[in-house]
Amino acid sequence: MPSLIRDRSASSAAMLAVFGDEALLDAALRFESSLAQAQADVGVIDQASAACIAAACVERPDVDLLAEAAAHAGTLAIPLVEIIRKRINDPVIAKLVHKGATSQDLADTALMLQARAGAALVVEEAVRLTDALAALAEAHATTPMLGRTLLQGALPITFGLKAAGWLQGVAGALARFERETTAIQLQLGGATGSLAGLDGQAHAVLASLSVLLDLPPATTPWHSRREGLAGLASSLAILTGAVGKIAGDIALLAQGEVAEAFEPRVEGRGGSSAMAHKRNPTSCQVALSAAIRAPHLAATITAALPQQHERGLGGWQAEAPVLADLFQLTHGALAAMAPAVEGLEVDTDRMAANLAAAQVGADIGESEALTQRALAAYRKYR
Repeated sequence: MPSLIRDRSASSAAMLAVFGDEALLDAALRFESSLAQAQADVGVIDQASAACIAAACVERPDVDLLAEAAAHAGTLAIPLVEIIRKRINDPVIAKLVHKGATSQDLADTALMLQARAGAALVVEEAVRLTDALAALAEAHATTPMLGRTLLQGALPITFGLKAAGWLQGVAGALARFERETTAIQLQLGGATGSLAGLDGQAHAVLASLSVLLDLPPATTPWHSRREGLAGLASSLAILTGAVGKIAGDIALLAQGEVAEAFEPRVEGRGGSSAMAHKRNPTSCQVALSAAIRAPHLAATITAALPQQHERGLGGWQAEAPVLADLFQLTHGALAAMAPAVEGLEVDTDRMAANLAAAQVGADIGESEALTQRALAAYRKYR
């Protein structure tokens, strides 16, 4: 069974809800209801039938029973459509449910509705993090510290330059993610992607359904063409990795032997069950754990690209849970690191002492100018 204890520690309650069972069923029911309404809008079925189908899609079925039925059938669409049809007394209208659609249309469009909601959460939290990073870089544009290469002390930089590098990494990854969200599209193709069964009104139905669901239509059905999802998944992994970079650096700066920057003190967070003196970088832990998992999840979706013929076997069925995990991990990493950066405790005296102890001089090069260039680029972007 799903584990809230396990999943909540790696993600946010909001993102878990976006990809939860209730949200999936709501999206699937919305697809069926909107499909009927779109067909009525262009005269494929009558408005009374569409209203009847919409009424049958209002109540969410029992999740546990439907999960068992979907596992038995091999797809959510079969038992869900059967439930909707049984709620309709008129057998003629009941047959109009799911007209012109196939199980993958329902599955893909429901996933896209969830992905759209998830993407909004990702962007919101990523902007929060980048704003915090910009403020940190601005505040410490001239704060000298020891730069480190190959995990050893090197030459002087400023802490602002380090924070500006973090900012550029996340901002660039966010821009990539926003470009890849163009893959979040309506899916409707019918049994073999030919748009059969819609009485010659397929493109009109698509246009209406696109408006009703607020999802852009694809040029052609993408049942077996999944490069868009692979790009979306990869961009989530890249964004998670950019956040993980920050987490790794802060965790190293927080080591007792360095002691230059620390996550903010929060009651009950970052302690140890055995060692009361410890101050563990828990937010960094969440982000680094996500950064370890995310690339392999993205690789799974990339591996599913060679899908057979007009609708593949096993490939697209592997994508939804993996994409859900990616959204959850990315948002979890962002939600952990944004407040950590906002409240980051920076010990400038310790930075100065460590730099002096290294005996490498005080030449910070163009650190301040580079920091300002990074900040200017971010302000232009946002």
